[in-house]
Amino acid sequence: MRLQKFMAQCGVASRRKSEEIIQEGRVKVNGIIVKELGVSIDSLEDNITVDDKRIKPEGNKVYIALNKPTGYITTVSDQFGRKTVIDLISDIKERVYPIGRLDSDTSGLLLLTNDGDLAYKITHPKHEISKKYIAKVKGIPKEHKLKQFREGLKIDDYITSKAKVKIINEFEGNSILEIEIHEGKNRQVRKMCEKIGHEVIELERIAIGEINLKKIPLGKWRFLEKKEIEYLKRQ
Repeated sequence: MRLQKFMAQCGVASRRKSEEIIQEGRVKVNGIIVKELGVSIDSLEDNITVDDKRIKPEGNKVYIALNKPTGYITTVSDQFGRKTVIDLISDIKERVYPIGRLDSDTSGLLLLTNDGDLAYKITHPKHEISKKYIAKVKGIPKEHKLKQFREGLKIDDYITSKAKVKIINEFEGNSILEIEIHEGKNRQVRKMCEKIGHEVIELERIAIGEINLKKIPLGKWRFLEKKEIEYLKRQ
């Protein structure tokens, strides 16, 4: 088994994040630091440690929906001592990690698990699971700007896929938009809004595919229902 896949199965982090941890020199296989990606290990025979702590696969799979407040970063730990989303998860013994990410200044729905295979599938670009946001933006976008947003925008070094956007409220010269995208690049929604000339004031993710917050209080979490887990596994 590839080392990064084993780490994900142990609840260390997602497969992609595990690759970063390996390259940082924090992983040892039988006492030897490994920094190269693609190393294969024997999950039964080899002694694998992360930060000098032995890891083993999680027997019980856990699936969580969190209503993330702003000010928390989407990671398991932070070298600068900043608040992480794991600080909000309590009363479970399993090690979980975020599926995907939300920026520190964005609130709303975040999924966490210790199921490495599921996390890998959900975050893979080919699956294109929709993500729905509520964005409070400066000003009121004209229809031709919304049309540009829907058809794709040139941001950084890529063109965004087709998206959905509509104005659901206007107040004091500003507006609230409902936005649905199928990608999840760094600060994508904020950059898209800036591209059409309407900077984001507040941003909240309210749904990932068919999974929504279901009135989870801000800063609280719940276990996913069986039908929600089955939905994710079908993607």
